[in-house]
Amino acid sequence: MKIIGRIHEQTLLKEYLNSTMPEFVAVYGRRRVGKTFLINEFFQEDFTFSFTGFAKECKKNQIHNFYTALKKYGTNIDVPSDNWYDAFEDLITHLSKNLKKGRKSVIFMDELPWLDTPKSGFLAALEHFWNGWAASKPEILLIACGSATSWMMNKLIRNKGGLHNRVTRRMCIQPFTLGETAEYLLYREIDLEHRDVAMLYMVFGGVPFYLNQIRRGKSVAQNIDELCFAKDAIMRDEFDLLFDSLFARPARHRKIIEVLSAHQSGMMREKLLAQTGLTTGGTASQTLDELEQCGFIEKFNDYSGRKGRYIYQLVDFFTLFYFRFMNGKKGLSPEYWSKSLGSGAQNAWAGLSFEKLCLLHINEIQRKLGISGILTVIFAWKSTAEPKGAQIDLLIDRVDNIINVCECKFVNAPYEIDKTYDENLRNKVAVFKKEVKTNKAVHITMITTYGIRQNKYAGAVQSEVILDDLFG
Repeated sequence: MKIIGRIHEQTLLKEYLNSTMPEFVAVYGRRRVGKTFLINEFFQEDFTFSFTGFAKECKKNQIHNFYTALKKYGTNIDVPSDNWYDAFEDLITHLSKNLKKGRKSVIFMDELPWLDTPKSGFLAALEHFWNGWAASKPEILLIACGSATSWMMNKLIRNKGGLHNRVTRRMCIQPFTLGETAEYLLYREIDLEHRDVAMLYMVFGGVPFYLNQIRRGKSVAQNIDELCFAKDAIMRDEFDLLFDSLFARPARHRKIIEVLSAHQSGMMREKLLAQTGLTTGGTASQTLDELEQCGFIEKFNDYSGRKGRYIYQLVDFFTLFYFRFMNGKKGLSPEYWSKSLGSGAQNAWAGLSFEKLCLLHINEIQRKLGISGILTVIFAWKSTAEPKGAQIDLLIDRVDNIINVCECKFVNAPYEIDKTYDENLRNKVAVFKKEVKTNKAVHITMITTYGIRQNKYAGAVQSEVILDDLFG
């Protein structure tokens, strides 16, 4: 199969393959994002050794699986060992017979966290394998892959024991961008208007597995109904499965997500922790960091200028959709989405989700504005004095003394700025300038589906970005 997108990742893998040093690569990212597919397709499964851990299996079965894989690659062992140290010694014997000077031997260990069962000794044996043998072999390219981000980060990448700083490269596989999503759907012969692609993206994100469930010949609404609301819909239990696979103890992660789902414009760290009941400290910071690493939340600097003051937003699209329309909802029609088209609830959700879409495609926005080569910092801002709580979800603060205040509108036609919205916009900018006391020029940027309609109020807008521009 063809690899869609992943240009940067393929460039890195080629670099690792051509490296003259031993390489220990940690590949991680959320469940269903296509990690295994990328590695298998890039290397065309040309591995010196490859195996995959079993979910929730005991040490004995995991080691049996390991030896089955060794046999597949031509190593016959009469009496397999019952411990990981000996298993890795047998792997060394296999690899030593296949090392070729000047050519990488690729070892792919998938779902590595599942192998680290209680009291199994797996991690110590892996440490011994790398430090005692592989780290001195420039022909070795070890790729360790896993979806359990907390394990990959804390046990492998940030290991404080014998594997400390032993991972030479790390690769976080992110969901597709809008452009990659359109390319993937087209590869599957699903040719949609950009607005329809954006609508699917705002429900499922750019997760390849989810997008692979989209059926050709059905409308966007019909696909959403089939995947989320029909009897035995495949996405009905996805949120629980997702968190259980990513985090060893997901209760804290879920609590943060639940609170943020009710505050979609974001929350200050201290307020977020207060509402979740988590105390400020290492555990809270680690939990937030893990959610950010997985792409569930995004941390933005607050424009107040206070050091360490952050606004956290929930940005994972399916999670947003799940908590808005699926969590705790019983008895919904299997055609719920189709029957609710144009409703206030759908329109409100689409508006908020489009803001997230813009946040996650900031590079494409800056390219359209012609400021890709200018140093920028992305901020969010909430008024601390305005009674109505004026806020700006996307600020682009530029080193050339300009701030772009971005307004995002997901609509069915060119957006028309009327007198009320014009007054609201001008007031928001005025409050912002007064509170932050900036001397920079403030430019209003409208990011809309089809552009803005020209009328007497359109002159307040200095620049425009349309949905097509977000596709790259």
